[in-house]
Amino acid sequence: MEIPRGNFLPPDRLPPDAPGAPGSSGGRLNLLLSYAGWQPDSWADRLPRLLEPMGVRSLRANSAREASEVLRATPIHIAVVDLGLPLDESDTEAEEAGPRLLDLLSRLPEPPPTVVVKHSRTHRDACREMNAALRCGAFAVIDRPRSPTDLEILLDVLGRCLTRFYQGRWPGTT
Repeated sequence: MEIPRGNFLPPDRLPPDAPGAPGSSGGRLNLLLSYAGWQPDSWADRLPRLLEPMGVRSLRANSAREASEVLRATPIHIAVVDLGLPLDESDTEAEEAGPRLLDLLSRLPEPPPTVVVKHSRTHRDACREMNAALRCGAFAVIDRPRSPTDLEILLDVLGRCLTRFYQGRWPGTT
């Protein structure tokens, strides 16, 4: 298996004492970043570099299968789900599995708040994606970040998510 692009290692490749490794609770906040891999040096590459100094551990998944593995190994506090996510990283032409990941997250005993990244190409796609996000209880739905301003919007949404679900405190702290 190839190591994902960016500053990420899947949980099974982390040292045992590293935040986010299987059996560890991670950083102050574990963030699942699912990303469909459609752009080099994307928001999914830049976001962890911005958040890591604050104790946010970004765990990246380039497919629904990888996201499922991350969910089994690590408690996730906030999930960012790209609806264009493939089921398997090698199967990029197959059905998009982002809605399946949303469903999986919503069925967890303690579902994390979820930010959905739209992948719509048509108005019909946009309606279908919005319905899937609402059915699964998404906290927010945003367009794919393409510019620094879009990245600021995502950071703002993550901050609002932290405030609403964790009363502005890092998960697990008193």
